[in-house]
Amino acid sequence: MRVGMVCYPTFGGSGVVATELGKALAKKGHEVHFITYDQPVRLGSFRPNVYYHEVRISKYPLFDYPPYELVLASKMVEVARQQKLDLLHVHYAIPHASSAYTAKQILKHSGVHLPVITTLHGTDITLLGKDPSFEPVISFAINQSDAVTAVSSSLRSDTYKLFGINRDIEVIPNFICPKHFVNLGSAHNRSEFAREDEALVCHVSNFRPVKRVEDVIRTFALVAEKRPARLLMVGDGPDRPAAERLAREMDIADRITFLGKLKNPLEALAIADLFLLPSESESFGLAALEALACGVPVVATEAGGLPEVIRHGVSGMMAPVGDVERMADDAAFLLSPENHDKFRKQALKRASAFHIDVILPHYLKAYERILSHQATT
Repeated sequence: MRVGMVCYPTFGGSGVVATELGKALAKKGHEVHFITYDQPVRLGSFRPNVYYHEVRISKYPLFDYPPYELVLASKMVEVARQQKLDLLHVHYAIPHASSAYTAKQILKHSGVHLPVITTLHGTDITLLGKDPSFEPVISFAINQSDAVTAVSSSLRSDTYKLFGINRDIEVIPNFICPKHFVNLGSAHNRSEFAREDEALVCHVSNFRPVKRVEDVIRTFALVAEKRPARLLMVGDGPDRPAAERLAREMDIADRITFLGKLKNPLEALAIADLFLLPSESESFGLAALEALACGVPVVATEAGGLPEVIRHGVSGMMAPVGDVERMADDAAFLLSPENHDKFRKQALKRASAFHIDVILPHYLKAYERILSHQATT
């Protein structure tokens, strides 16, 4: 099978999942062609069956904003023709699904029928979906896809609620690749951030308002009142200055390390004892899943798709959005010697349900379904 994989090439969840999916398909012998404006950060070096096609945006002075959607559609057409693609798998509705529709129509006029599967990841629905100027395009692009998947039941429900969708959306959750979690942390690098008697708490995000990073600081402050603890803040974004300022105001800045963006945030997760994710909204919660896969129990909010990842009272604890007192109590409960080891083991067990070998067959079945449907029409 020859698959065109269209995604954002960044560290964001959609780009990571698309890249790892492509690599897993290539390992199974399928030919995968990544089509995006930069090499995906998780793609790595040369590997069999994996190809990268750069979308180059011209600096033509007529446009205030480069017409990426049109250039992307043209590149899809070029790669589909030259590489004889069997299908396009686009991650994110805007602009990828709408560009794929344009490419599909261009190819159709030359007798080439290219099926498109669209995977919805989150902000393409929950953020852009709240802007009415995007609604007609997003609805149309989703409805014109040959198959649509969403990474959680919560996201599927949001999509039906926010858009005029008249087709089925299959839930295929995000996944983890166990090989990425081997030999990550050590007692040596943990000791650089916390003493042996201190709990090491971690948060990873893009520090945007939806992540409620100030709630991380407030929750940690309450935890630190109950027991010796340190906090690792991994990532960067617009709310980082406010979080740093709050830490100083609460006189706990000396217990918090802001690491900024890390190429591999799993290295920080692997040395943590607890992961905090007090988000206002999460379509899936890939960071929470990665924490579980590191054997790190999670304290999170009951937001979006998080309850589909975390089992309350089993692999972590969940609280209402904004309830920092409850989250601090839950954190203290999970960090207690009588509970922590049990929850670590249960976190690892929960993560195993999202193993790539469990999730990949669902995508392959979706591919086979749309290809067989094309063959009969």
